[in-house]
Amino acid sequence: MKEPIRLSKRLIELIRCSRSEAERYIEGGWVLVDGEIVDQPQFKVLNESIELHPEATLAPCPPVTILLHQATGFEIEAPTTALPLITPESHSSDDKSGIRILKRHFARLKATAPLEARATGLVVYSQDGRVVRRLVDDANKNEQEYLVEVSGEIAANGLAKLNRPMKMDGWKLPAAKVSWQNEIRLRFALKNVRPGQIEFMCQSVGLKVEAMLRLRIGRVSLSKLPPGQWRYLPSGTLF
Repeated sequence: MKEPIRLSKRLIELIRCSRSEAERYIEGGWVLVDGEIVDQPQFKVLNESIELHPEATLAPCPPVTILLHQATGFEIEAPTTALPLITPESHSSDDKSGIRILKRHFARLKATAPLEARATGLVVYSQDGRVVRRLVDDANKNEQEYLVEVSGEIAANGLAKLNRPMKMDGWKLPAAKVSWQNEIRLRFALKNVRPGQIEFMCQSVGLKVEAMLRLRIGRVSLSKLPPGQWRYLPSGTLF
């Protein structure tokens, strides 16, 4: 060829398929250009080697959900500040989901279940409307687990108070499950977390929050995901 042409057109010439089939193969990540996946039908090629994966299927590419270990705190009002961290380069090498990285996975991601302000830990971004509804519309049903580092001396019967329902700005907070992990760390398991709730609860018993790490949302945990890296939520995994 003397002039570059669209990858979809080149694939049509190679395997004798329709235009719509070529685009679905490409968008599904089944086409390799010089050994690298290219999922953009309009990508221009000239004399590169074009291959169709032997297991290629025309099945639609399902939406993905991404689990990120947010390494630095950010304000609840601006959760999209984490999106620049979700790149192919920051993908965890220990991802066992079996999902192949596609460029389309980094578009139309919606933030869910925001972290407490200045907290770090598990953050979920998703293209899947079912996941978004579960973590946003049904937030009161999902238990979140935080590891909270504190300083100061807890008030008498402070731990018992943390485990009873409290009122914050006139809002009755659901009872939480709070326990000591060691002499400076508390484990909080709570639902429908309101902004500033953990800090408010700690202050009410004489403790100052030094750091917060979210370990779990529902049944999905941070596990051993390194700070600043992300992995896919495996297909079929429920929160």
